[in-house]
Amino acid sequence: MKFNLSQMPERTARPRTNGITMVMDKGLSVDEAKSFMSVSHPHVDVVKLGFGTAVVTPNLEDKIEVYRSYNIPVYFGGTLFEAYLVRNQVEDYIAICKHFGIDYMEVSDGSISIPHAEKCGYIEKLTQHGTVLSEVGSKDATHIIPPYKWIELMKAELDAGSSYVIAEAREAGNVGIYRGTGEVREGLVQEILTQIPSEKIIWEAPQKAQQLYFLELIGCNVNLGNIPPNEVIALEAMRIGLRGDSFTLYLDNKTAF
Repeated sequence: MKFNLSQMPERTARPRTNGITMVMDKGLSVDEAKSFMSVSHPHVDVVKLGFGTAVVTPNLEDKIEVYRSYNIPVYFGGTLFEAYLVRNQVEDYIAICKHFGIDYMEVSDGSISIPHAEKCGYIEKLTQHGTVLSEVGSKDATHIIPPYKWIELMKAELDAGSSYVIAEAREAGNVGIYRGTGEVREGLVQEILTQIPSEKIIWEAPQKAQQLYFLELIGCNVNLGNIPPNEVIALEAMRIGLRGDSFTLYLDNKTAF
């Protein structure tokens, strides 16, 4: 018997183009990936093997195959792309992606500085080999990018071929679009949304309060990233108003309490 609740928001279904949940895998074992997928796979759209963890993960091919068996794309964290780039080994990066059957690629410059035109050139290059996600924002908390610049960078990267732009926050959610406390830089976010379509942005939001902010601002089908594997089910419940924090989001005003 299905749960039959009225006043429920309409969630997009896989394969989604918006309402995406991007999960950060920072080192799950093959068995942990299997357990994670067994319960969470309907609510996961893409898995990022965080920063450079792929290099030191045993049985990497086996783990990638677990995700592939559920038709979930996997990609290497942007830090790994930067590690290849800074060593002038971009062709080797492309080759390693092909070796592992990775057809999603992240282009970022959060740990290194490169001219933005050059970054867009790499985006254009990698679109010939797969789907490109590009990350905007620095991992350096002291490097504050003004709103107009975020918009300028995001527009250019989408024009260069990025399928989505990722708003940087790190895995802790304390830089980029957030203050060091994890508080959302609301003025920045709202200004970005005046120029960039929300469906083209993946907001890194590892913390519950950050996830709730974007659900309230954009709706249940907001794109969210850097979600811990053990938080996927809780996030999906919050997306549809079945968690205390979001309980009243979709109820009629006439509902009595």
